[in-house]
Amino acid sequence: MFGQSDHIALNLLEDNSTLRRQFRLKRQWKQLSKCQRSVIYLVGLIFTLTSLYFISVDSKGTIITVENAPGFTEKSVTLGNIRNDPRDVVEIGVEGNNDNQVLEDPEGAQVNNKVDSEQVAEPPKNLIYFPDPSTPRQKAVVQAFKHAWKGYKEFAWGHDQLKPISKSYHDWFGLGLTIVDSLDTMYMMNLKDEYNDARNWVDKHLNFDVNRDVNLFEVTIRVLGGLLSIYHFTKDDMYLKKATDLADRLLPCFDSESGIPFSDINLFTRKAHAPRWSPDSSTSEVTTIQLEFRYLSWLTDNSKYENVVSKVSQLVHRLEKTDGLVPIFINANNGQFRAYATITLGARGDSYYEYLLKQWIQSEKTLEYLKNDYLSSVNGIELHLAKRTVPNGLLFLGELVGGTKDFKPKMDHLTCFMPGTLALGAHNGLPSSHMKLAEELLTTCYQTYAKQPTFLAPEITYFNFQGENSNDMYIKSNDAHNLLRPEFLESLWYMYQLTGNTTYQDWGWQIFQGFENFTKVVHGYTSIGNVKNTANVQPKDMMESFFLGETLKYLYLLFSDDRKLLDLDKFVINTEAHPFPIGRGNI
Repeated sequence: MFGQSDHIALNLLEDNSTLRRQFRLKRQWKQLSKCQRSVIYLVGLIFTLTSLYFISVDSKGTIITVENAPGFTEKSVTLGNIRNDPRDVVEIGVEGNNDNQVLEDPEGAQVNNKVDSEQVAEPPKNLIYFPDPSTPRQKAVVQAFKHAWKGYKEFAWGHDQLKPISKSYHDWFGLGLTIVDSLDTMYMMNLKDEYNDARNWVDKHLNFDVNRDVNLFEVTIRVLGGLLSIYHFTKDDMYLKKATDLADRLLPCFDSESGIPFSDINLFTRKAHAPRWSPDSSTSEVTTIQLEFRYLSWLTDNSKYENVVSKVSQLVHRLEKTDGLVPIFINANNGQFRAYATITLGARGDSYYEYLLKQWIQSEKTLEYLKNDYLSSVNGIELHLAKRTVPNGLLFLGELVGGTKDFKPKMDHLTCFMPGTLALGAHNGLPSSHMKLAEELLTTCYQTYAKQPTFLAPEITYFNFQGENSNDMYIKSNDAHNLLRPEFLESLWYMYQLTGNTTYQDWGWQIFQGFENFTKVVHGYTSIGNVKNTANVQPKDMMESFFLGETLKYLYLLFSDDRKLLDLDKFVINTEAHPFPIGRGNI
């Protein structure tokens, strides 16, 4: 065996051997020419850069565990976007332990759990991204959204609407309306965490096997519209699959004798019927589903969705009207308007007129009969519904009660969508006089806010047009509530984008301050019962889904320095503020 001295001697021999090898390498290196040395340096540099590249790529697809959204027990996959895009993190729910499971990311790319990260597919083309909020007013709206969302997530997650005062929820259809209605709002605001939570809930928990009646119109504009809009932005097939499933369940509504759809349907049994309280459907409801079903036909290359809604438009087109104005009820069995029904641009009539224009725009101005119907209706509005107040001559739109007999000087807040619609028509080549009408109506709608101490408009306003008193407008106690509605803000945004007049931004900011001062509560925002009394606004404990889906979205767009953040030359906006592309070639 070796002793300690033997080990020392052996180590010395090894050290001497190492020194001799190093000496030989130095001597050989010095014998190389400068050209040979340069080649060796270049090869080493290429090897180093190549190694760094593959290390970087490998880090892009690491599977990690993240904090789950409420109601989840699954892990999720985080995919770093290959490109430097605003959507730099996307979460995808994972079910089970199938190592070979194929996952679908919200931008449509598919990856396999066992595939190396170098093989992650590029995201699909034509995705739409939005910049971060850039103005202080935009950032204030984002904070309002986050406050409302926090309360919803804590007390109403997966339910239709938040009751922020009682810290509970209200289910109307049981379809998570607030989540689906808000998807594209969060996407526009670049609220990644909130969006990812919502996307995961839709993927795992939005189920249309719901054994309860739903309203065709409301589910179409909120749920179908919300899914289709976010699909257009993200190209995430999950949304399109959900939308198609929903639309298929809604189609039996159109199986009536006339082709006019029934108002309600059970999504589970797929049995449709008229409303429980009446044999008639609302005219606005059956004529405000066309944008959504037509767009779905374009996406799926299946004409059945467009065919049923186009038939409705054609049937209504052929019915007799009062200078283009329609009664607010129509029977699904005989296809006729209810005799002597009210004519109004408020509830049950409003969006009929809106979708005449917007269908024409969506079709790239090919559906001429709808444009003609719209032009006739504006003429009818000016002849029969437009009046001026005493003493200040404010232009307002009243109602015809009992068909064409009695004029009622009553205007719903819902009617304040009309200035934006008129301006959009003028922008698309319709008479310039429509823009003048839009500006005057916008001023009147603004006054319904500005005249109240809360700076919030009531649900219904009455106008003095015969000189019975010295006030231009007055409010009945039963109509003094505010439901956080978006219609006037919608019109402000249209007018701001189309004219560049920043006064409209200032008006919107005043209204936003009204929401902040009188509807904001600890766990969200609430409808109020009385806009006339700052000391007693009478909170109603309800935050409608459209507050996040429409009201805050329109405020966010209105406060952007980029007037075309959502370009009205490229998008047509459904009546629930969900954008769709104009023209089949732009899907």
